[in-house]
Amino acid sequence: MRYYIIAGERSGDLHGGNLVKALRQQDANASLRGFGGENMQQAGVDLTVHYKDLAFMGLVEVLTNLNKISNYIKKCKQDILEFKPDVIILIDYGGFNRRIAKFGKKEGIRVFYYIPPKVWAWYQSRALELKQNVDRLFVILPFEKPFFKKFDWDVDYVGNPVLDAVKAHIPDDQFLKKYAFDTNPSLVALLPGSRKQELKTIIPLMANVVKKFPTTQFAVAAVSNLDQNMYSELQALPNVKFVFEDTYNLLLHAQGAIVTSGTATLETALFRVPQVVVYKASYITYHIVKWLIKVPYISLVNLIADKEVVKEMIQGDANAEKVSGELDQILNNASYRSNMLKNYNEIIRILDIGSASENTAKLMVRYLHA
Repeated sequence: MRYYIIAGERSGDLHGGNLVKALRQQDANASLRGFGGENMQQAGVDLTVHYKDLAFMGLVEVLTNLNKISNYIKKCKQDILEFKPDVIILIDYGGFNRRIAKFGKKEGIRVFYYIPPKVWAWYQSRALELKQNVDRLFVILPFEKPFFKKFDWDVDYVGNPVLDAVKAHIPDDQFLKKYAFDTNPSLVALLPGSRKQELKTIIPLMANVVKKFPTTQFAVAAVSNLDQNMYSELQALPNVKFVFEDTYNLLLHAQGAIVTSGTATLETALFRVPQVVVYKASYITYHIVKWLIKVPYISLVNLIADKEVVKEMIQGDANAEKVSGELDQILNNASYRSNMLKNYNEIIRILDIGSASENTAKLMVRYLHA
């Protein structure tokens, strides 16, 4: 079978790489091409475009890059026609991939969507658009299956690939020594995200919080393919170290974390690290999203638990005083920590139904041969 796979972000590339490995176990003759990153490429995908060229976040950034995005969509469509795949597999990255789903349907190519857009959060009517253009939908959050059922669509809940990635992680026994971390003071992980727009708003906040904890060790989960000057406010602080492309080992040793809303909130919970979630956007983006959003929480941790497990400091509340107060609770209040960890364990129990990558690959191959 010929598979065209599209992931437009770092997390999508990670899960895409694991899915490709599982697909190759199910289909030894698999031929794979698409948009993604190093993980997909190493798993055997002939890469056309790297996801770093597609990472646009927020309404303003998207609007100012419309021509660039449009050109990548045209390039993707042309590449699909030249490759002649049996199926297009879309991974997350809703704005781009919904257009490719429509294109695939029009061209008579089967379309599978793994990790679909969060239409349950806003624009819920887009569930109907997905149903019209996608042949099979593979969801990774337990509440998504009943959500799509409301639209008379029976989708496959396959488990969560983030849990797979955490389980598969092999700890580095030399991690603390490698970065010269002291084993006595608390170690707090700072996860500002991997998008430029996130770093612009979150790095100054994190720097101001760090200044309030001069005797605490902080470590930034940083990415090397971004302009390192974006981290400058944290680089200037003596109790901050940088860990590049090694977030999981950092979380293994952290006693607390400040996390930008997104998949990282779930990863932090799965490593059982108490956290405070922060989110800031441009004024325009925030107020549009606030008007559109249909769910009571922004973090996956709280959404899966269907209650407040971790504090969410959003926009105006994402200030140094409030975030510092919550971090102090996380580090120094034993019962507060214990209750958060108890809730984490329940989330893990809910998600753990086996390997999402293997479950998805088996279903995909079965549907393709049906």
